[in-house]
Amino acid sequence: MKLGFDHDKYTRMQSERIMQRIDEFGGKLYLELGGKLFDDFHASRVLPGFQPDSKVQMLLKMKDKEEILIAVNANDIETSKIRGDLGITYDLDTLRLIDAFRSIGLYVGSVVLTRWAGQPAAVAFEQRLNAQGIKTYRHYPIEGYPTNIEHIVSDDGFGRNDYVETTRPLVLVTAPGPGSGKMATCLSQLYQENRRGIKAGYAKFETFPIWNLPLKHPVNVAYEAATADLSDVNMIDPFHLEAYGQTTVNYNRDIEIFPVLNALFEHVWGKSPYKSPTDMGVNMVGYCITDDDACREAAEKEIIRRYYTARCSFLQGHAAKEEAEKILLLMKQLNLNEAELRPVMAAARAKAETTGHPALAIELPNGEIVTGKTTDLLGPSAAVILNALKKLARIPKKAHLISPEVIEPVQDLKCKYLGNHNPRLHSDEVLVALSVSAATNYNAARALSKLPKLKNCEAHSTVILPAVDDNTFRRLGVTLTCDPGYQSHKLYHK
Repeated sequence: MKLGFDHDKYTRMQSERIMQRIDEFGGKLYLELGGKLFDDFHASRVLPGFQPDSKVQMLLKMKDKEEILIAVNANDIETSKIRGDLGITYDLDTLRLIDAFRSIGLYVGSVVLTRWAGQPAAVAFEQRLNAQGIKTYRHYPIEGYPTNIEHIVSDDGFGRNDYVETTRPLVLVTAPGPGSGKMATCLSQLYQENRRGIKAGYAKFETFPIWNLPLKHPVNVAYEAATADLSDVNMIDPFHLEAYGQTTVNYNRDIEIFPVLNALFEHVWGKSPYKSPTDMGVNMVGYCITDDDACREAAEKEIIRRYYTARCSFLQGHAAKEEAEKILLLMKQLNLNEAELRPVMAAARAKAETTGHPALAIELPNGEIVTGKTTDLLGPSAAVILNALKKLARIPKKAHLISPEVIEPVQDLKCKYLGNHNPRLHSDEVLVALSVSAATNYNAARALSKLPKLKNCEAHSTVILPAVDDNTFRRLGVTLTCDPGYQSHKLYHK
């Protein structure tokens, strides 16, 4: 992957900017973290060189001054909403985040359950957190939010919420995903702090859209594609344009909520320190792009990937039809040509047409495309991984990496003892078999050592993959798309 982003410059500039904002507010700041803090794979895909944990590395520079508050929407817990990139529910991801923060020495102060209405699943989750010694607080729906400012900024609005006790100058407010109520949590805390005579400020750390890139820059458009389910729309910030005569980019929800924030600051301090939503931000990402062309191409590929993901999600019952339609419109606005940007798609389809069975293709780091077909022993996912590893290790295609003595017992286990009807090995099973063979097979060992080379490779399947294969590609870091269809016409698919 061609790099287009300077990670080291980013961690330095971003930490300095946040510390400056803390000082501007007199030593106490609620910093809303937009997007994902851990595992920000979207940012790493559209900004080549940005690491999935770049924001964490930046925050570690200030860890003695900060604590983390996690907001999670009680409705998302009740409906078992799933984080798409990891395939786990928001409540489980909250636990994962707590463990991840603690493992690197960051202090998690509490969890706020937003839009609390006594949802049974949320009650059970609250009890689970309390049993583990994790402080929880409840924030309630506010009638008329976000337009009825007088009601919101009152004892019957923010004043009804639990006050979250914090102890450090920088409070990082994060969440498992969008729509969790991070901003409302921050604003509620400012109101509550003021009632107790504590001066505190608010700022927003939102990676996307990037305020100092053009509105229709592919990186910003990729953000719209990523949030198509939320109906987010990138917009020119009208408040910033009026105040400074400068064109900057923000998104509709921040622009819509800005009058509420202004009213809150005026209520607390007599006047607002911000003239625009852009003023609220501290994002320095745009200053750290080193190759605009590389980021443009990466973002265009991401938009295509989001389109196919949305189409598959609709077929699986996880998304509305309008989500894919919106992303298709974005693709047309940028005149994206999927055949040019992702040649693996045509290669996989050609292989499937030739064999009459599902196929998969993967583009190696040198641009060469390798395909995998369905056989009696292997599914296309397992086949393409083995073929790719052979090519990377310069092993002849006809060479056997896994001996029949290893494959046959695995097939017997699947069919005779585990109740499977399909003896073909999935990708995870073939990797286990490959690792076993590597103990005695030199070629297998060479192939296995090339596995990290698959990270960031583009891949495409002509059918929706089973969850086990999809998870394998995700864990390998392969950027996968699938045609929206199943191998069989059955209604139930594992």
